Amino acid sequence: MNDESQGDFLGPEPSEVHGSGARAAVPLAARMRPRRLEEMVGQTHLLGEDCLLPKLLKLNEFGSLLFYGPPGCGKTTLARVIAQQTGSKFRQINAVLSNVAEMRDILRLARYEAGSRTILFIDEIHRFNKAQQDLLLPDVEEGNIRLIGATTHNPGFYVNAPLLSRSHLFRLEPLPEAAVELALKNALKDEERGLGRHRCTADTEVFTGLARFANGDMRKALNALETIVLGQPLGSHIDVDVLEGFSKERQIRYDRDEDEHYNHASALIKSIRGSDPDASLYWGFKMLAGGEDPRFIARRLVILASEDIGLANSNALLVANAAFRACETVGPPECEYALAHAILFLATAHKSNSVTVAMKKVKHALETGPSQEVPLWLRDGHGAASKAAGNGKEYLYSHDFPEGISGQSYLNTPMQFFEPGSSGAEKSIAQRLEYLRASMKELSQKDQNEAAP
Repeated sequence: MNDESQGDFLGPEPSEVHGSGARAAVPLAARMRPRRLEEMVGQTHLLGEDCLLPKLLKLNEFGSLLFYGPPGCGKTTLARVIAQQTGSKFRQINAVLSNVAEMRDILRLARYEAGSRTILFIDEIHRFNKAQQDLLLPDVEEGNIRLIGATTHNPGFYVNAPLLSRSHLFRLEPLPEAAVELALKNALKDEERGLGRHRCTADTEVFTGLARFANGDMRKALNALETIVLGQPLGSHIDVDVLEGFSKERQIRYDRDEDEHYNHASALIKSIRGSDPDASLYWGFKMLAGGEDPRFIARRLVILASEDIGLANSNALLVANAAFRACETVGPPECEYALAHAILFLATAHKSNSVTVAMKKVKHALETGPSQEVPLWLRDGHGAASKAAGNGKEYLYSHDFPEGISGQSYLNTPMQFFEPGSSGAEKSIAQRLEYLRASMKELSQKDQNEAAP
């Protein structure tokens, strides 16, 4: 068993290693890793004053934890901080590199050292198969280990139900740009663990550009800063031109005016809306080449599928959702196939904004009121009190009528928001709706005539 590979917490942190040779061998992101909960940046929804996780840590009363979030958001760091704060032994393994024999050794040692309260941190736990995850269950249940699993994938799909039910699930978000900028500034000045010995300075725009480039990934941002500083003479000033040179070497587009990100997203959406598959592909993949998060593009496609295509081709929403799922579960670069598939499908699909128009109309009606009460015949009729009030008494069950059309009104005051277009599937929807409205009007008129004296 290799204790070093398992990351025994009682050994030195990378940030505590001194000596110029040792410092040079340890990446800046590892040296600048927060050592206390108070040093953690971002994740205020989890680490705020009234949040559950800090309370559990303060009492040292917690079982297994699952951290779910994108790369570089602090999952490993938070696990190490928890071990530090609770005085626990810390064992770290990577699900890609580990095997059953190594894990059995760790679990056996944890049973032997039960008084030390071992935290077993498993990075990329979604890579473990069912048998490997099942192996953890007895020691998790007995409290021999406190498991902390980290994953970039949805645990609901990749973590066994028994293990999932025994764990607190916490979702970590990409770090906000302001938090990343602050960490970069501190790293540039820090002489003990950071880059302060290089005596470099930098324009504010450099920190902003690196934070945007990192897209919420602290490790990526610190690695980029370290690469830039190590490439400059001691005491240099790093300006936007230096950053642009770094960006070009990595085939990324640095946004000096902070508009390019939104300009390209706008170009992508408008090209798809305009049914130009070639332009749509170009803008989408230019964004990817510039370091854009595929999930950002996929989210925009999901929105567009309903906003600009809607009922003209309802499969558009399914394809866009599938592409977003691929970006989350497969990740780059393989998820680019799904993105290209979705972009081309949406660009060549029939277009309609009837969903958007209908939604705006109904929201406007609700905002400008008056608000309608639920008709008595549509109210819930369960329970003695509801029945006594007459709830649901005059409701007409649609399936009791030919073609499922009863002619009953579903609003006290009829209103019309949706008007289908003539593109794609909406042609048939328009015909169906015309027939439905005519039939309901005819039945309603018939009922009025029969009710007349």
